[in-house]
Amino acid sequence: MAPRGHSADDVALTALRILDEHGLPDLTMRRLAAALEVQPSALYWHFPNKQTLLAGLSDRIVGRMASGPSVDLVAEARAVREALLAYRDGAEVVSSTLAMGLGSTVAHDRLAAAVVADGFDDETARRVATTVLHYVLGFVWHEQQRLQYDSAGAREGAAGGVADDDFASGLELIAAGLRARGRV
Repeated sequence: MAPRGHSADDVALTALRILDEHGLPDLTMRRLAAALEVQPSALYWHFPNKQTLLAGLSDRIVGRMASGPSVDLVAEARAVREALLAYRDGAEVVSSTLAMGLGSTVAHDRLAAAVVADGFDDETARRVATTVLHYVLGFVWHEQQRLQYDSAGAREGAAGGVADDDFASGLELIAAGLRARGRV
């Protein structure tokens, strides 16, 4: 029997709301259960543990990426960044899920497909996709940390507005290295 009529979708959407409002450290099963007005044990009907819940959230976060053919590495990397930035601590959720080998591989797959579409072999595409995904996750994780510090007033005189340029410059360095390597 499902917990008080809540679906896995209800649980995940409520968890994303809590993530946005309070951040990952305060996304507890107890808080989630209270928001849904159920006992914490009822959540395990849909998610056997917090790691699988986070994997479900990770899938929803990267699922914000556009569908359709993947043809441009830089555009795909930007789409990953935008998806991660859509949720507070999005990069941390996705990164921790990937580190545990859980969740969807859609972001990696789309990045790799863009590299293959540019004429590179599958192994190069896999390595480039992994490199770019790690770059995007790390960049956004730091970006989200800065945003939180700024909103709390913890960084005096913080310079804003450079993140887009810095992100684009890093992507261009990776893309230039790929072009210098040459196609198959």
